[in-house]
Formats: sequence, C-alpha cells, structure tokens
Amino acid sequence: MNEQQTSTRTPPSLYLLATLPPEPVFSEVWALKQEVNRRTGSRNAVRLPPHITLIPPFRLVPAEFEPEALPALARFAAEQAAVEVGLHNFAWFGNRTLFVHVSGAEPLKQLHAELVRFCKAELPTIPHEKRPFTPHMTLATRDLPPEQVSELKQDFAQRSYAATFPVTSLVLFRHDGRQWQPVQEFHLGRE
Repeated sequence: MNEQQTSTRTPPSLYLLATLPPEPVFSEVWALKQEVNRRTGSRNAVRLPPHITLIPPFRLVPAEFEPEALPALARFAAEQAAVEVGLHNFAWFGNRTLFVHVSGAEPLKQLHAELVRFCKAELPTIPHEKRPFTPHMTLATRDLPPEQVSELKQDFAQRSYAATFPVTSLVLFRHDGRQWQPVQEFHLGRE
C-alpha cells in the first residue's frame, strides 16, 4: 500500500503548539473565558484552556507526524531556557477576538523564532505561518455575537488585569473533532 492510500484512510488531524500559564494565572484567565462564554454563548472561548499559541493550527496525519514530532519537540524544549511573560489588560483583533495582552513579549518572541527555525530544519511538515507572531491569550474568538461586541469592548476597556509567569513548557494539542486535547507536554530544560 502506498503513502497516498494510507493518508486517505487516516484523515489528517488538527494540531497546535502552545504554552499554558501556571496557577494562579491559569484559573484567573479560565474564569474570564468562562464569563465570556456565559455572557455571549461563545463556545470557542472554552474549547481550549488559557494559552499562548506558538504554532497556530495545522493539519497532519497523526501516524506520520507524531512519531517524528514528539521526540524532536522534546529535544528542542530541553535546549531552551524558561522565559518570563507579562500579561497586561485586554485588547481586540477587530471585532472577532478578545484577548489578554502580552506585555514585554521579546523573550517569548525569541523563543518563538527559535521554534520556527527548529521546525523548518527538523519538522518541515509543520507549515510556516505567514502572519507575524503576535503573542496574546485569547478569551473569545470568531463566534462572538456581533450585537454584543460593543458592550464587551466597553466592559473590558474599563477592567484591568496584570500578571507575570514563567514559560516552562510547551504543549502539543490535537483536536479530537469536538475540542482540543493535549498530546504531550515538553519541559524547557536549559538553566
């Protein structure tokens, strides 16, 4: 059986690579995502835990991708030092996406640049993102009711939020057809 036949039998899965904040930031941002979900019905708000996306969603066949990717990403993470991330207040991408703004993002941008270089060399099946990396922590996206956006914008413009946390690991997620599931966590290992 050739590779084409195998690929047609096993459909590609949707993946993304992200970093998750530790407690208490995780619970604080999760509560905000749940609030937006309750207020607006935005299900996208709660389909993925609080995170900062490093490699946006891409499709690959698990049996072909994971055996190569998991050890490679573990090697990459082991060579990286933890970086500090700051969160400060809220912002929007247009009227579609409400997020917690990442402040002082240079160390995270450097980690992202190293990850992109590594993937180009070691995991070329991961597509290269064309848009610039804009680190952020999404609260709701794509399914916000348009009639509620103005009120949400006013509400979150009056709020303040600030936190810092160390990025100590990366997590590969795979979509199971309903929501995102963690495949493996990769701990950053360099002191």
